[in-house]
Amino acid sequence: MTEISRWRSLRFLLLLLSLISVQFFSGFSDDSNSKNGTKVDAHSSSSRTGSTILVICIVLAAVVGLSFFLFRLWQKKKRDEQYARLLKLFEQDDELELELGLRD
Repeated sequence: MTEISRWRSLRFLLLLLSLISVQFFSGFSDDSNSKNGTKVDAHSSSSRTGSTILVICIVLAAVVGLSFFLFRLWQKKKRDEQYARLLKLFEQDDELELELGLRD
């Protein structure tokens, strides 16, 4: 079940990034019909702003992905420690039974 939710979240993230990138690619297209210098300056300014926002979104997605990976790693480590503690608890009970002579 967790693997399915992981794939869903990954697909959602990829869809979100693709939608954002499509919005900014339209800002990178060159408008050859405009001959006014002020329009070209405004276009390059919006292009830089769009690329800056795109880079920020990519960095943010990388940070979220890394945080998710570290959280899952921490959960697995915690689960392994609890399982080891459980096994140790049952091992102590076995030693106790041997000491009392209840089991051969």
